[in-house]
Amino acid sequence: MELLEAIQKRHSVRSYEERAIEKETGEALAAFINQCNQESGLHMQLVLNEPKAFSGIMAHYGKFSGVRNYIAIVGKKASDLEEKCGYYGEKVVLKAQQLGLNTCWVAMTYSKIKSAFQIDSGEKLCLVIAIGYGTTQGNSHKIKQPQEVMQTDGPAPEWFQKGVEAALLAPTAMNQQKFMFSLSGKTVSAKAGMGFYSKIDLGIVKYHFEIGAGKENFNWAS
Repeated sequence: MELLEAIQKRHSVRSYEERAIEKETGEALAAFINQCNQESGLHMQLVLNEPKAFSGIMAHYGKFSGVRNYIAIVGKKASDLEEKCGYYGEKVVLKAQQLGLNTCWVAMTYSKIKSAFQIDSGEKLCLVIAIGYGTTQGNSHKIKQPQEVMQTDGPAPEWFQKGVEAALLAPTAMNQQKFMFSLSGKTVSAKAGMGFYSKIDLGIVKYHFEIGAGKENFNWAS
């Protein structure tokens, strides 16, 4: 499965089968997480067979069921931490989709089980990603029109349009889609709007934009 196909097929899933992630799949996912950690400096961790985080009242409120596995998104406290967590967390999400797994970003409706993962000095847990075999493949969400989230000086080139279309398929907190992509020549700037977890959302949509547009076609604004 190519990444664009993974983007199109991935939907948030809150209900999971109570079965373990297959050994080879778990090993491939853990190796990819380690690769992302080395690249980003994050401390993301795959937590397997740990049902307590999603067995409390908050998880029930969030309509989660059967969650026994999740990814703890941990990193060093910094001004760019949330955006980095979104970018690399979504890399892991799409890799999981390619491996036949389902996922859901979870910001609040879980319990922190401190013995399940490690938080080193100067680090913080930003959020988690539920992962496993979904009882369904989830449903698509309502999305904005491309022109609502893009600004250009003239006609938008095809690669830019494809990048925006991929970004609109990204998961965002409460499906708020509060972001804007602007184009000047071959330089693209992406800005987060006001809203819950909008910086994490920005990291997620920037990764989607890169996949849709092709990194070779543009540069991010500094």
